[in-house]
Amino acid sequence: MKPDHGHSPTEIAERLATPPGASHLRDFVYGGIDGTVTTFAIVAGVAGAGLPHGVIVALGLANVLADGFSMAAGNYSGTMAEKENVARLRAAERRHIAEYPEGEREEVRQILAAKGLAGDVLEGAVASITRNEATWIDLMMKEEHGLSSIDPHPLPAALATFGAFLLCGIVPLAPFLFGVDAPFLWASGATAAVFFAIGAVRSRWSLRPWWRSGSETLAIGGTAATIAYGVGHLVESWI
Repeated sequence: MKPDHGHSPTEIAERLATPPGASHLRDFVYGGIDGTVTTFAIVAGVAGAGLPHGVIVALGLANVLADGFSMAAGNYSGTMAEKENVARLRAAERRHIAEYPEGEREEVRQILAAKGLAGDVLEGAVASITRNEATWIDLMMKEEHGLSSIDPHPLPAALATFGAFLLCGIVPLAPFLFGVDAPFLWASGATAAVFFAIGAVRSRWSLRPWWRSGSETLAIGGTAATIAYGVGHLVESWI
């Protein structure tokens, strides 16, 4: 099997010298699935209630724009809160190092000892790490607080969510916007394809095969759509 990256000393040095960037895979998948589910839920619900296509288009567009912005704003606020918490913990660690250096060194010593270091090797590692404040703080952030050394990025996360919501959420509406025959059937097929595609793409970062990941996402989205259509059909029978 071909390795994911090279392992020569030069390739390793170049790779380690390039800091990893923040991944927005979660934001994109979350926005894409929610955009498709909520928009198709409106399409299915309104279609199930037997209302005119114009109502479907109006409600669907309102959902894509308003709910998409709401999701992006919520993701921005949540990621900003996470970023501020990371900054607060970094400041606390910096203050502890200044005020209680020996206690903080002991924390580093016990962290490294738990990883199997001992004796002179352990003491040398403690001395090397605590010689550099930034390295010291990064170690404490990861080992004591369980946080990544990569700070969250609120705006890119929000844009990834909003973009995925718009891109995927417009799919169930497209047949109604273009006035094709049997638009609900086309919307159902296109939505199913989007669900499967999102899951298949997600498998690129998973150990599961693409067809299993795609089928799982399709099952989740299809269940939500079926519930929405059923509710709409019940509403129609009550009116």
